[in-house]
Amino acid sequence: MSNESQNVEALCDIEAGCGAIDQLVYPKDKDLGGFTVRRALPNQALKSVGPWIFFDHMGPASFPAGEGVNVRPHPHINISTVTYLFAGEILHRDSIGSVQAIKPGDLNLMVTGSGMVHSEREPDEVRNSVHSVHGLQLWLALPEAHEETEPAFYHYPAAILPKLSIDGVAVSVMIGTAYGVTSPTKTFSSTLYIEAKLNAGQSLTLPTADERALYVVSGEIALKDALVKNHTMVVLSAAEGIVIKAKTASQIALIGGSNVGHRYIDWNFVSSKQARIDSAKQQWIAREFPSVPGDDKEYIPYPSLPKS
Repeated sequence: MSNESQNVEALCDIEAGCGAIDQLVYPKDKDLGGFTVRRALPNQALKSVGPWIFFDHMGPASFPAGEGVNVRPHPHINISTVTYLFAGEILHRDSIGSVQAIKPGDLNLMVTGSGMVHSEREPDEVRNSVHSVHGLQLWLALPEAHEETEPAFYHYPAAILPKLSIDGVAVSVMIGTAYGVTSPTKTFSSTLYIEAKLNAGQSLTLPTADERALYVVSGEIALKDALVKNHTMVVLSAAEGIVIKAKTASQIALIGGSNVGHRYIDWNFVSSKQARIDSAKQQWIAREFPSVPGDDKEYIPYPSLPKS
């Protein structure tokens, strides 16, 4: 049994009330050079949840002055990337000329389509002082009909993303429709992403989706008779009316939607066709992708090549 994921039957008696859970996923730490993230997707036992094929939880991490997030330009194809911060600030630049600072509560959506390069660094005024960063980075597989769409970038300030109070629980609908409201975030297929903060003792009925998974950012929640601690992903069953209850003050993210089919993944390249990945890999090695205006002096080499 993988140490990244296990069936909940190993942890509790399904008949005792754990039927809400299909699988538990324990993220693995990944070193991104200077800071570590917890990667819940993909792993050996779970490749996707609906259209979601990548889920990184970064931080919370603190940095001294002069250090921090400093991700050099790198490429993507055939996906949309989603960046959301709980704390800190990251400066996004990309090859179509976008320059955007993302701050807590904002959502960045980068539709890479036929190919896009971006960097993720911290503004000098942030980097030059003691600071912290905490957030999620996710990838959405584009449906085959949209994989080669024109690259685009969308920024959604916190103020325009729907926020609700559900029986006192603070809920943000980041992507898709839930609790009677719809996020303005652009979608290409059935997609759901919500976040919620619960005080100890509060409960929340989760919205439904074809496939869905809950990630506990912090705290501890109960799903029927199962206790789920922080930094754990729970793949939920198809049952309706699943209720979570916070055992301590907790923050959760729920992702879901309709599965768009198998995807091949090689480094930062994702596609429904292996040949497309092979082509993109050779393009990046040959430096044929567009550069990032204002950040064109560095890049991340394809991992199989010697570091320059």
